Amino acid sequence: MAKIRKIDSIENGLSEVIKILSEDEVEEAIGKSVSFLRKCSDPDQPQQIDHNDSLKLDLACIKKKKAPPLLNSHEYMISRNSDLSDIKSHDDMDSILVKFTVLHGKLVETIIAAQDPESDKGEEISSIEKKEIFESIKLIEDKILKIKLTIDKKN
Repeated sequence: MAKIRKIDSIENGLSEVIKILSEDEVEEAIGKSVSFLRKCSDPDQPQQIDHNDSLKLDLACIKKKKAPPLLNSHEYMISRNSDLSDIKSHDDMDSILVKFTVLHGKLVETIIAAQDPESDKGEEISSIEKKEIFESIKLIEDKILKIKLTIDKKN
């Protein structure tokens, strides 16, 4: 039977890496086998992943156009154990989702405006436009984290 891993754990991040990367991609990234990762992802085993290896695995996932699971695990663990986890009671899921939708709309607007032929560099995205896009993405990432924390508190 598959082991359940805590959402806010490196073990969960590693299990996500195993789903994203093939055996060859893991070997290429860190020079170790998938069975090594499985041992590291088992919360009942003493085996742990090296920080440099976790970075290399995240970069390999990004190369495949996937979110970095171990970075996300670190961010979630830090948020749960810091002031960020103090979600005010008036921040219910509906209002958080509405704010998320608004931020998503602003991101889409920003990207469309940046690609407009009459923008700064025409269809090419300028440095200023990239900065605005990345800021919009960061706001959405922050909201996603808040959604995760709110859901986690509802257990």
